[in-house]
Amino acid sequence: MKTDLKSAKGILSTFFVLFLAVTVNAQENFGGLALYTVRDNMGDDAKATLEKVEEAGYAYVEAAGYSDGKYYGMAPEDFKAYLNSLGLQPVSTHQASATLDNIDTELAAAKKAGFEYFVIPVPPMGLFTYNSETKSMGMKGSVSNLAEILTQMGKKCEAVGLKLLYHNHDFEYKRNEEGIVPIDYLLEHTDPKYVNFQMDLYWVTKAGADPLAYFEKYPGRFKAWHVKDMDEEGKFAPVGEGTIDFKRILAQKEASGMVKYFVEQDRTWDQKPMEVIKISHEGLKEIGFH
Repeated sequence: MKTDLKSAKGILSTFFVLFLAVTVNAQENFGGLALYTVRDNMGDDAKATLEKVEEAGYAYVEAAGYSDGKYYGMAPEDFKAYLNSLGLQPVSTHQASATLDNIDTELAAAKKAGFEYFVIPVPPMGLFTYNSETKSMGMKGSVSNLAEILTQMGKKCEAVGLKLLYHNHDFEYKRNEEGIVPIDYLLEHTDPKYVNFQMDLYWVTKAGADPLAYFEKYPGRFKAWHVKDMDEEGKFAPVGEGTIDFKRILAQKEASGMVKYFVEQDRTWDQKPMEVIKISHEGLKEIGFH
């Protein structure tokens, strides 16, 4: 009996130590990572990459790897389970392939994967354009058509308990040929019950717009941010190593409506993505994100 009691105490002691380790780790990890940053690594070995994302200090992720009903080759339930086993939370997913015809299927997958936000990353359904000569992005069709599509998608999201966000690049913050600033039109012609926004701080800055002016004019509409820095040449940079004044922006977090934020760097140039995400996480700490 004494041996059994001793063994039981040993097991409980080991369990308690492991519990404390997991708890402390969860408390240390904070902030989100847009997995688009490490897309090549995810393509090579998604599980190993996610382990390193957690080790780099992140607490939650945004997917950008949905295809054929799976996330990075994993069934939605398996993707969620693996993230949870690492202590990572599935929060947001970019669904560039979503259309009014297939969105019900994609929403079902997003629900099974445990996501909260369903993000439209560019004008959907073939509306997005890219000029390879000028390296400029844009859209075809009217902004009113885009607003209507987003509203219909947003209603479908709301019906199944997901939240729709639209993610910007620079062209939405610039006046178009019709004299309309697309993001202003979208903000003014969509219902926040169905449609809100993910502000990419790099692209807003690139467009010459001020995030704070938008937080003041449209409070509460920017539920998520992409925290992405810009170097002196206007290129993507690790968070904290560029020119964007994130402290100024972070001070207006409440006004913006931001609930979650994600580090993202579209291109890492001569640096490796897995090293960049570590640098950016340290940058988050220095800036005051938590």
